[in-house]
Amino acid sequence: MASSAAGVVAIVGSGLIGQSWGMLFASGGFKVKLYDIEQQQVTKALENIRKEMKLLEQAGSLKGSLSAEEQLSLIRGCASVEEAVEGAMHIQECVPENLELKRKIFAQLDRAVDDTIVLSSSTSCLLPSQLFAGLAHVKQCIVAHPVNPPYYVPLVELVPHPETSPATVDRTHALMQKIGQSPIRVLKEIDGFALNRLQYAIISEAWRLVQEGIVSPSDLDLVMSDGLGMRYAFIGPLETMHLNAEGMLSYCDRYREGMKRVLKSFGPVPEFSGPTVEKINQAMCVKIPDDPDRLAARRKWRDECLMSLARLKRQMQSQ
Repeated sequence: MASSAAGVVAIVGSGLIGQSWGMLFASGGFKVKLYDIEQQQVTKALENIRKEMKLLEQAGSLKGSLSAEEQLSLIRGCASVEEAVEGAMHIQECVPENLELKRKIFAQLDRAVDDTIVLSSSTSCLLPSQLFAGLAHVKQCIVAHPVNPPYYVPLVELVPHPETSPATVDRTHALMQKIGQSPIRVLKEIDGFALNRLQYAIISEAWRLVQEGIVSPSDLDLVMSDGLGMRYAFIGPLETMHLNAEGMLSYCDRYREGMKRVLKSFGPVPEFSGPTVEKINQAMCVKIPDDPDRLAARRKWRDECLMSLARLKRQMQSQ
């Protein structure tokens, strides 16, 4: 039976999210043990992490106070779940988004841990009540949903199972802060958590505006990138309301009826198929052709932009 020791984190699943988590925990000085059912995947993941950390160091964007080599020395692969969790104080599951697979992994982890290790899932959409049902260590289970790519976007949604202990939430919150992430507490589970509910609301209205011929796909994206997104990069929608009048009460008094009128005009949930998806896809492919190399290059550009924005935000916050 594995027992916890300070400073060791196990990551189960070595895909892009698992790799990013590994880099984040190493940046905070934690020893990282990486496990995947395919050992070839672990080898590949370690190679990717080394390459990425060296590039980040060259760009001056490596997180933490340790050098790339010092951080890399903290990460190693494991051949079994039991080896991975031995001595760990936190386990971060990062296997594909499949309920049956994740439940199987957590059942295996449940048998391998003691009463002190936090069992955390990176799931973006599976409810904790489904994911952790029937586990002996359910009080130690929590969803810690990162935003892709986690190394560049700090938000982590912490979503408890109804039986998760407050101590588990507190410990995970503190751990996320220690590695430089921005954890938020979703106080009770809800489909889509908080981030995806907001994201889907925006996507849904964006889709309707294009579908109804109100605005082109490229102009729609500008509304966010050169409009709403400019301020949302630093403040949220509630603070935006507060600042756009003489406080929140003033804003609601002033704009309440207009907001209600516009919201009532919203259409039904789109099907995300048919002629509109063809129209939007065509517009997106004019901007970024959907071959693997062009998409990868654009993602790299996006990540570099996120790094620059993160640096700017740190500067602004320190002023």
